[in-house]
This record gives sequence, C-alpha cells and structure tokens, in this order.
Amino acid sequence: MTNMKKIGAALAMACAAVAAQAEDISLPVSGIEVIEGAGAFSRLITGNHSGDTFTDTYAFDVTDASSFTANLYSNAGNAKVGLDITGFSLYAGDGTLVSSGTQVATGKFDHWSLDLSKVAPAADYYVAVSGKVVSQAAGTYSGLVAVTAIPPVPEPATYGMLLGGMALLGVAARRRSQQK
Repeated sequence: MTNMKKIGAALAMACAAVAAQAEDISLPVSGIEVIEGAGAFSRLITGNHSGDTFTDTYAFDVTDASSFTANLYSNAGNAKVGLDITGFSLYAGDGTLVSSGTQVATGKFDHWSLDLSKVAPAADYYVAVSGKVVSQAAGTYSGLVAVTAIPPVPEPATYGMLLGGMALLGVAARRRSQQK
C-alpha cells in the first residue's frame, strides 16, 4: 500500500508539472493600417493567463524611403500585475531583424521605443511584441508607428546648373555695368 501511495503522489506531481507549463498565447499576424504616416496597434489579454508568453506581430508596408519611429506602452497597477514586455523589434518581411527596440521604462509602466533614420522603400515590415503575463489580472499594451517619407536629395547636376546660371547672371551684370 505504501508503494501505491508513492506512485500516486509521483503521478500527481507529474500531472501538476505538465499543467503548470506556460502556454504560448501569441496572436496570428495582424496588419497595421498606416494612414497619413501613422498607425496604431493594441492587445487586451484577459485574466487567467498567468505565466503564459506571447510574441505578437503587426505587419505594414513602406512605399517610399522613410524614417521610422515606433513606441510601445503597457501600464499596470504595479509591477506584479498585468504584462511584462520583454522585447519590441522591427523585422523585414522575410524575417530578417532590422532593429531591436530600446526599453525606456519598466515596472508598473513599460515603455519601449524603436527609431530608425531610414527604412528601405517598397518593402514589407512587421513589428514584434514579446512578453509574459505576470498575474491572473488582465493586461494590455498599445503601440504607435510613424513612417515619415524622406524628401529626395537634389542630384549634383542640379547644383551645377544652379551655379552655372548664377555665373551667367554675373557675366551679364558685369557687361551691362561696363557698357554704361
């Protein structure tokens, strides 16, 4: 009988260990609608997910050479409830890491930032938000992306024509002053 109790206790512990493993609660890829250079994304994770992890991806495309800025925020009553954001990154559409975000604040209020002076035009990108649910309480995060077109730089020929035109104006003005 003692062996049966030991076997039953071992079986109960094994089942409890399997049940205690974190579950992946990631969302499928979602799109960000970028209108006039700005777009937003967010997620609410309801209660009863303590210990679960997630990596959510939000896709968007860039049509012109642009600068890129994104911010991610998560707010909770204190650092022991809600979400713990562990990563915020920008990837090219093929899965290549473009840049990892910088954690600006952590604890009760998580803030992550991504800032790039230039991203390639005519390309697909996505931001990935990774984290862990800290408690049984619900948690939320929200983010903003800004894609600002970089104006084209004039070509050297433009400056050459400008200088040539100014030189011709100078020659014409000198001739007039000498003729008087």
